[in-house]
Amino acid sequence: MPVKHIRGVDIVYEVLGDNGPWVTVTPGGRRGLAGERPLAGLIAEAGYRVLIHDRRNTGASGIAFPGDSESHEQAEDLLALLGELGTGPAYIAGSSSGARMSLVLAHQHPKAVKALLLWRVTGGDFAAKRLAFNYYEQYLDAVASGGMEAVLATEHFAAMAEANPVNGETLRRMGADAFSTAMRRWLAGFRAGCDYPVAGLSPAEMRTMTMPAIVIPGNDRVHPPAGAQAAHRLLPNSVYQDVLTRQVEADVDFDGWAKVTGTLAARFIDFLRGRESAAR
Repeated sequence: MPVKHIRGVDIVYEVLGDNGPWVTVTPGGRRGLAGERPLAGLIAEAGYRVLIHDRRNTGASGIAFPGDSESHEQAEDLLALLGELGTGPAYIAGSSSGARMSLVLAHQHPKAVKALLLWRVTGGDFAAKRLAFNYYEQYLDAVASGGMEAVLATEHFAAMAEANPVNGETLRRMGADAFSTAMRRWLAGFRAGCDYPVAGLSPAEMRTMTMPAIVIPGNDRVHPPAGAQAAHRLLPNSVYQDVLTRQVEADVDFDGWAKVTGTLAARFIDFLRGRESAAR
């Protein structure tokens, strides 16, 4: 799989489709590019070039913790990767943490974004507490109890070291003190924006983003419809469409969304075709 050295870290990526407008698809959580490959493949079949990638600190890409915000760093990585590939402005699609990253990219670099395709937007108190633990606090607990070997024994970083042995070496060289400092800094950055209706960006920031957007709500505790409804209200040129309307009593409804990949792809393809027709 191809690799680009982006902003000091190796980024693993894949392009599906040989021609057509560029679309990026980014999964939620710290899932790697395989997490949304089925969706990306369906969009590519409709005549698009679809970029999927392992964000820094996911999959087989490299590990690094600069800056004050994980979403900001990953957004800058994607911008640089698009530049390396010579895509020009692209359609930016993201789910959950991928949606937050996409919104940050669109806010910071609007000229790089043709339109936003967002689903399973995060927001609310439950998501704020749960994601703070999932992304940062569990690793602070691990390093405090057992140093870097305990961090490397966690499910996420163990998988990263297995996917790319360099990642294990990177974490060991970093050491417990530097890792703890980085996790605390990124946790603070996450908390600074987690109380907004759409996690990561203030309402005032959202209102400045005038590119077209489609927003599809989630259906679980971490991705309640209210987050997507807020995104739709705040983004001036957005449309709102449902895919899964039955709410489930689960933190994340992975199985439910896997079953409706075709429907989700159809919603996005219709939106993309509409945007391309309007641009002609």
